Amino acid sequence: MRRLFGSVRARATLGATLVVAVALVAAGAAVLLSLRGNLEGRADSEADGVARRIASRIAAGTPYADLDLPDADDNPVQVVDEDGRVLAVSEGLEAISGTGAPGVTPVPGAGTEPDDDEEESPEPGDLGDIVWHGQGTATVEGEGGTYRFAAAQATDGRDETVRVYAGASLAAQQDAVRTAAGAMLIGFPLLLAVVGSVTWLVTRRALRPVEGIRREMAEITASEDLSRRVPEPGTHDEVARLARTTNETLAALEASVERQRRFVADASHELRSPIASLRTQLEVAAAHPELLDLDGAVEDTVRLQRLAADLLLLARLDAGERPAGTRVDLVALAREEAAGRALVAVDARATGVEVAGSRGQLGRVLANLLDNAERHARSAVTVTVCREGDRAAVVRVADDGNGVPEGERERIFERFVRLDDARSRDEGGAGLGLAIARDVAVRHGGTLTAGAAPAGGALFELRLPLA
Repeated sequence: MRRLFGSVRARATLGATLVVAVALVAAGAAVLLSLRGNLEGRADSEADGVARRIASRIAAGTPYADLDLPDADDNPVQVVDEDGRVLAVSEGLEAISGTGAPGVTPVPGAGTEPDDDEEESPEPGDLGDIVWHGQGTATVEGEGGTYRFAAAQATDGRDETVRVYAGASLAAQQDAVRTAAGAMLIGFPLLLAVVGSVTWLVTRRALRPVEGIRREMAEITASEDLSRRVPEPGTHDEVARLARTTNETLAALEASVERQRRFVADASHELRSPIASLRTQLEVAAAHPELLDLDGAVEDTVRLQRLAADLLLLARLDAGERPAGTRVDLVALAREEAAGRALVAVDARATGVEVAGSRGQLGRVLANLLDNAERHARSAVTVTVCREGDRAAVVRVADDGNGVPEGERERIFERFVRLDDARSRDEGGAGLGLAIARDVAVRHGGTLTAGAAPAGGALFELRLPLA
């Protein structure tokens, strides 16, 4: 059973069929009840008319033997007096039940009690109201049937109050209800079959693009070719949006994988240079101890250590590491990072500029920006910390160097990117400082951009949300 309804198409078809089935059953029951009620109302009206007509003749003084009662098959009539004596009865009527007439056992629940609004007995020669309605049975010439009965009162010429019981056959009602029920029993299954078939076909057509997306994704997974894309239908429905989102995800995944590959290749290249240099120095020192360049070996080791630390931090950032939610005073942090740097001056235009995040990571951002500024400055580096409204804290690091060309102001934040004048191993670094700074800024909900400083050098602007 689970495998039978394991597909969306099967469940949709089953659900639609069940909903329609419940609706059809409810509608069919309502139709049958309404039909039955309307036909009973018509039978009551017919019985009322017959009872009034016979009662009016009695009130007019017509003898009981000359009442000309209707056919008992369609409208059985019985006239009784107050003592329960039968005064007149339709020809062929053998017995009735359900009316409460003398000598008759009432049918349970058939409504044999008089109406609550029963009027007083009419005056001699007058016609009274209909005083009772109910359902009962009548036997006419040996055959029984179900009828709706009405009772009317009248006073004959002898000043005796009599009651006229007249019935109307329910055979037509029963035949109509049976016919309608039979039609429903035949039509409902056919309609459900049509609904199920249409739902199955429509769902199959609607889900055909989904199957195409699944098949293409399976092939992409098997081939590991992230440059492929799933087919996008030309519609504007949910399936088309799913296909577009899937392709966007594949594009982002391809870019991420390519970025990781490039990162690994660049990291291998950057690591190879200091390791090769350090190995060469050690091999020379092993053969000729008097030629050992100890300062160079220490410098290469420190550079290698910094590069490993940068790569580890980038790996943690790529893994989605979130900064701690502690309060960090940017003014105090800027002064701390500027201490001991001869070219750096801190201009704190506000006090208590606090943000939420990791003090260590934000300190790393300021240190990287200051290192970059000092590397390119001629004589001065200025750090400005201020508020911008009630939401943002702004840190600006400006130098008086040559600045960053406008076309390179975004590229310098890419990993392992160094401009032409910064490609020296000794001065240019590995090209990771600004990339780390921007990644940390983004992780803290902020931005880091490059521009032109008033003195003509580079201006780096860090914006972070206030705590």
